[in-house]
Amino acid sequence: MYLVKVQIMLKPGVLDPQGNTVREALHSLNYSGVEEVRLGKYLEIRLAADGEEAAREQVEEMCRRLLANPVIEEYRLLEVSATGGR
Repeated sequence: MYLVKVQIMLKPGVLDPQGNTVREALHSLNYSGVEEVRLGKYLEIRLAADGEEAAREQVEEMCRRLLANPVIEEYRLLEVSATGGR
């Protein structure tokens, strides 16, 4: 069993209305030094695979096919680790 941690973020230059809303809310709480907030997604995927590389390849395929929109988002595998068990 493997645990793969994935970060999905909007590509640079893509408008981030949610991030802007959070930035404005922080300003209203007197955090005026916050210049930019970019929101993204963080996923933890546990899966059975035949080794770390196979787990990485499966999750990258999941990202390409479903989890990330390649037009506006980019993904990054933060960590791939064995968790024991099956």
